[in-house]
Amino acid sequence: MNGVSNRDDEIEQRTLNRNWLLGVDHAFDTSWGVSAQLPVVSRSHEHLHAHHGETPEPEAWSFSEIGDLRVVGRYQFARNPFESSSVGVNFGLKLPTGRTTVANAGGTRAERSLQPGTGSTDIVLGAFFNAPIGPASHGFIQALWQKPVASRGHYTPGARYSLDVGMRYAASDRLSLLLQLNTLQRERDEGANANPQDSGGTFVNISPGVRYALTPDLDIYGFFQQPLYQHVNGVQLTADWSALAGINQRF
Repeated sequence: MNGVSNRDDEIEQRTLNRNWLLGVDHAFDTSWGVSAQLPVVSRSHEHLHAHHGETPEPEAWSFSEIGDLRVVGRYQFARNPFESSSVGVNFGLKLPTGRTTVANAGGTRAERSLQPGTGSTDIVLGAFFNAPIGPASHGFIQALWQKPVASRGHYTPGARYSLDVGMRYAASDRLSLLLQLNTLQRERDEGANANPQDSGGTFVNISPGVRYALTPDLDIYGFFQQPLYQHVNGVQLTADWSALAGINQRF
């Protein structure tokens, strides 16, 4: 998506994100568990910058940096041992472990919304429900709310509300077919170093995928995410599509 931003006549050209996510999940018992996720953000961004009506000049950033660590606990309420459905709650924090001062070769810092870290500590709260929906199918629904409670550098990212609904169909002992509907609502960023008029929006994506068990404790999976609805405030770059692949090892 190309367009003219409302801030200093920036003509957005291209943003490419390739992110790695390292996750660890541990169940203490049938009720309590915790997960930690640390992203490595690999991002390149290009735009033309025309300060006060001057001739536009290209600016670009390219970096691979550790992002913000998210640690989330969960509690699963007691259930009938003869039933396979479950319901529980999530609670945790997103910590400001990623840098907010990444600059390009010319020494110009990237906008705060492009940085690998937000510089904020966020509270994360949510709930989930899982249940069988057929002889070989299982469904889930999960809602999460993420809200900054402390920030620095005159920048506070907008709160995030997400709702994910999905199902898994066991096509064979090893192969599962996956389908998710992912929705995200982001509020506008705030602060002197934010760009409120060009931040925040609503996104709805459909995500078909597959999971294949290589061994009883090792599987691979992948999703292709296609936007169904995108509405952003002001002028922002949006994704035409996204893809995700991963490896899951149980110990």
